[in-house]
Amino acid sequence: MPNGDMKVLSALDQAKTQWYHFTAIIIAGMGFFTDAYDLFCISLVTKLLGRVYYHVDGAGKPGSLPPNVASAVNGVAFCGTLAGQLFFGWLGDKLGRKKVYGLTLMLMCGCSIASGLSFGHTPTSVMTTLCFFRFWLGFGIGGDYPLSATIMSEYANKKTRGAFIAAVFAMQGFGILAGGIFAIGVSAVFEARFKAPPYQVDPVGSTVPQADFVWRIILMAGALPALLTWYWRIKMPETARYTALVANNVKQATADMSKVMQVDLEAEGPKEREASPAARAEGFGLFSKEFLRRHGLHLLGTTTTWFLLDIAYYSQNLFQKDIFSAIGWIPAAKTMNAIEEVFKIAKAQTLIALMSTVPGYWFTVFLIDRIGRFWIQLLGFSMMTAFMFALAIPYDHWTHPGNHIGFVVLYSLTFFFANFGPNATTFVVPAEIFPARLRSTCHGISAASGKLGAMVGAFGFLYLAQPQDKSKADAGYPAGIGVRNSLIVLGVVNLLGTLLTFLVPESKGKSLEEVSRENEESP
Repeated sequence: MPNGDMKVLSALDQAKTQWYHFTAIIIAGMGFFTDAYDLFCISLVTKLLGRVYYHVDGAGKPGSLPPNVASAVNGVAFCGTLAGQLFFGWLGDKLGRKKVYGLTLMLMCGCSIASGLSFGHTPTSVMTTLCFFRFWLGFGIGGDYPLSATIMSEYANKKTRGAFIAAVFAMQGFGILAGGIFAIGVSAVFEARFKAPPYQVDPVGSTVPQADFVWRIILMAGALPALLTWYWRIKMPETARYTALVANNVKQATADMSKVMQVDLEAEGPKEREASPAARAEGFGLFSKEFLRRHGLHLLGTTTTWFLLDIAYYSQNLFQKDIFSAIGWIPAAKTMNAIEEVFKIAKAQTLIALMSTVPGYWFTVFLIDRIGRFWIQLLGFSMMTAFMFALAIPYDHWTHPGNHIGFVVLYSLTFFFANFGPNATTFVVPAEIFPARLRSTCHGISAASGKLGAMVGAFGFLYLAQPQDKSKADAGYPAGIGVRNSLIVLGVVNLLGTLLTFLVPESKGKSLEEVSRENEESP
């Protein structure tokens, strides 16, 4: 029988929104909370690490991480995430979503705590142990991408599936806010308890010995929310779609779902227990001609749009510190002590998150099942293109005093439309449009492609955005093409994203089997 007729799957598709759906959003979303918390906090912590471990006697400015160390500390988690997305994506289809799910969480919690305990007698050995644990932290976070998206899409009903998957992803927004608020709290407590003069008054005294605890506490706290959901994660039953369509056990799928969802399910008779040939695990594989024919362009669409989006999204960090300094939110580093600097940067970043990042996520959650994935992604990429060019073409105008507020407004709108746009939809769509036995793998491949874009955005643009005059470039960097030209390049990247969106099908209101064409027999 075609799997579209399986009672358990149609019951899930028609099920009313109920308490278990929200439980699943929280359980799945905590991984993203940790992911965002961790990625966000490292930008606060790198300044402090520079002051604590790379102080130079007699220097006019506080110590900062050398370019290669800064790249390693920031980039090693990306490398781990990319590897984790591919590995756990594949494993989620091979062993089942549930079996692998607790493992990624334990890896994240263990490595969050371990990265705060990084030890060593020299700055190099502290940074090396920090990088080691951050790689494995990234590996665990990477596994959470395909597994959380797939689990949520397979539990959801077809009417509100987009909103549920987007809500899991939107937990990132809360992770960013929690990271900022916690860093503000910790630095305020330490600042009140251990007074220190600004760097320009006393270079050595401006970094109190206790400052070394600040970054460790901030990093370790990331493990707590995830740890709280671990018990519920291991208690979650396997998704009905995996059990029925990949493991071919419809009876078990029915039993599992009737325990957690209030849906009217009768166990299906022996005749109905067999899944269709198209649904069997021995159906066409990822590298088959049949997959290429049915889903080749879809996979090209999901990987390229996520890749291009992340180039633009992660290059934002480059301009953030310049913008904050320019509009006077963050004074010059030498006028602050080490802990005060953490406080000021955390406050500025939390405000940006509150104004543009978080609202964008929730606009997507509320509108994705009304407008559809395709239109939200197209609108997001188009607006990002427009705003990038609006920042780039009159760039000289924005650098003059008095014009900074306009720059910040346009800059915030760019990231509002990233989150109410491709940042959310590139996560949602790959969890819906591929067959059950390849869903987690294809989501992992799409997400890994995104992380590759993140590396290009975060590191390629670090070099690219340097001034064209080498004497004005940051210490240790070659001359680049300048910020204005970098913004133009980002505008072109977003324009390409707009065009490639046309490869991605609309999945609004359709069942997973319908949109992945899993009901069709292989020829």
